[in-house]
Amino acid sequence: MQMAMARSSSGLAYPERFYAAASYAGFDRSHNSTTAVSSKFQNDTALLLYALYQQATIGPCNVPKPSSWKAVEQSKWKSWQGLGNMVSTEAMRLFVKILEEDDPSWYSRASNTISESVADTRVNHYSDEPVIENGNSFPETKTISNENGTLVETQDKDVVSEDVGTVAVYDQWIAPPITGQLPKARYEHGAAIVQDKMYIYGGNHNGRYLNDLHVLELRSWAWSKVNFKAENEPQEGQSPAKLTPCAGHSLIPWENKLLSIAGHTKDPSETIQVKVFDLQSCTWSNLKTYGKAPVSRGGQSVTLVGTSLVFFGGQDAKRSLLNDLHILDLETMTWDEIDAIGVPPSPRSDHAAAVHAERYLLIFGGGSHATCFNDLHVLDLQTMEWTRPTPQGEIPTPRAGHAGVTVGESWFIVGGGDNKTGASETVVLNMSTLCWSVVTSVQGRVPLASEGLSLVLSSYNGEDILVSFGGYNGHYSNEVNVLKPSHKSTLQSKIAVTPVPDSVSAVHNVTNPTRDVDSEFEGGHEGKIREIVMDNIDQESRKSRGEGTREHLLAALKAEREELLSSLSKEKLQTLHLKQELTDAETRNTDLYKELQSVRGQLAAEQSRCFKLEVDVAELRQKLQTMEALQKERELLQRQKAASEHALNANHRQGSGGVWGWLAGTPDTDNQKEDEA
Repeated sequence: MQMAMARSSSGLAYPERFYAAASYAGFDRSHNSTTAVSSKFQNDTALLLYALYQQATIGPCNVPKPSSWKAVEQSKWKSWQGLGNMVSTEAMRLFVKILEEDDPSWYSRASNTISESVADTRVNHYSDEPVIENGNSFPETKTISNENGTLVETQDKDVVSEDVGTVAVYDQWIAPPITGQLPKARYEHGAAIVQDKMYIYGGNHNGRYLNDLHVLELRSWAWSKVNFKAENEPQEGQSPAKLTPCAGHSLIPWENKLLSIAGHTKDPSETIQVKVFDLQSCTWSNLKTYGKAPVSRGGQSVTLVGTSLVFFGGQDAKRSLLNDLHILDLETMTWDEIDAIGVPPSPRSDHAAAVHAERYLLIFGGGSHATCFNDLHVLDLQTMEWTRPTPQGEIPTPRAGHAGVTVGESWFIVGGGDNKTGASETVVLNMSTLCWSVVTSVQGRVPLASEGLSLVLSSYNGEDILVSFGGYNGHYSNEVNVLKPSHKSTLQSKIAVTPVPDSVSAVHNVTNPTRDVDSEFEGGHEGKIREIVMDNIDQESRKSRGEGTREHLLAALKAEREELLSSLSKEKLQTLHLKQELTDAETRNTDLYKELQSVRGQLAAEQSRCFKLEVDVAELRQKLQTMEALQKERELLQRQKAASEHALNANHRQGSGGVWGWLAGTPDTDNQKEDEA
């Protein structure tokens, strides 16, 4: 994952930081500058640095293309020409970013030659033990621990070093007493909690990707390294894993297994690979997925929603930023690319994501090649529609490389940076009201104000705790820090809280009776009950300013607790009643729906019968018309027959009188003869 490194506020600002980096890299506008640069870096890195330096100091490439026989000059020209119209400030930042990725310790080595005195504040003792890489010697920062695992040097004033179980103060970072074999300092690693154990896998140290796996037992705060192997006979749908070192990946706990998804590698594949670690057999294997897998990348967000993983953004192997959306169904292991409606977040990597109410996916912050963001985007997973709400409260500064975890309706964000300095505030977002607030802040160059750290949620002595590990802010870290969130930190972004006296805060932190109630709250009434808790605490604090004692407050809080428990019981009964009413209504709705379906079926049958009757009527009408025509034809034939018979009879009578008259001698013949005489 290529990201801008967080620096302390005492470091050089731009453009002075760019010129210091250019001078360190060997760009001094002399003939030998290119030779000096090429001797320090690989060819592709040297060409890119040269192009960015030219773009930052001169501007877009306007020089004619060198002749083909000058191969080196032509390569330099192509690299510069490929930057197009990139602005000078962006070229400066990319130059420094690439130098820091290739040589993370350049600034500390170059600080001796920089006119400005750069404060190098360190939380732990570091040794200058060199690490040999590609023939060059680089100092490696290393944490020194004493016999019982606690840090030798005094911690920063904002990070208290003591046992988590004895801390009575909430909303403050502490460093627990760590024992065992500490993992190598790193950032951009993956972290996950399984059964009160925090697993750390992979990451980036001094520009090198890692593939080791470590586990921290949260009950004893003891580190140990997990010895694993590739599975010889993998299960169905799996194949033996070639455990390639990676960083910028996501580590997800699933069914007593760990899923390692995506990430940057030295030789990236075309599409995302999903590796699975079996915690029982301690074996790695590759999961076979179906559908169109997303392109290989790192710096993405992967969020578990039910039995699916929602996958957003990141940066591919060609350093192209992405804002595509994919879902992996863990039951069928099938990828699905989502074409959501609305305006999605701009392409980015190293952002944070969380899910609220198993329906809304929240995206916060992240970075591009030239800037960092502090915008908030929400995706409705039912309608697949993006929106960009306007949050309230203390809006966090732009940042990338931060980490987040949810506790109920609260989304805690830790660390990150903005190309200039690390983010020192631990902030929380109420996901129901979309209101930001600051939980606590740290000072100095500490791991909590760095990029690429991890943050997970666990429990200790029955209370929620946030556990952070690692990070980079000019130094790689392998520190563990813990914060116990209180109700105040989860509520102050939701309601306006009246200032509470220190005595009341101390009693509340020691007794903390409301935390016992909180574990019994149901999700549907959690926000309402918490508001009542804070209102009651505020009322008691105002009453106690002039007369209250610790015993009186304890008694009052216990009484309020009993009232809350009674209210909770009533709420539960009401909830059961409402659920019963809902069940009855659903039953009635089902019956009505069945009746409606029956009526629809009867109507369809009647319509069919009517159609058949209409067809029969049409046929009868056609037959009737045919019969009328036949009747008319019959009458005509009858008239013709009558006429023919009449004519035949007339002719017959005429012919019969002449013959017999001739034979018998009729009077007519005699009269005729007399007339003739």
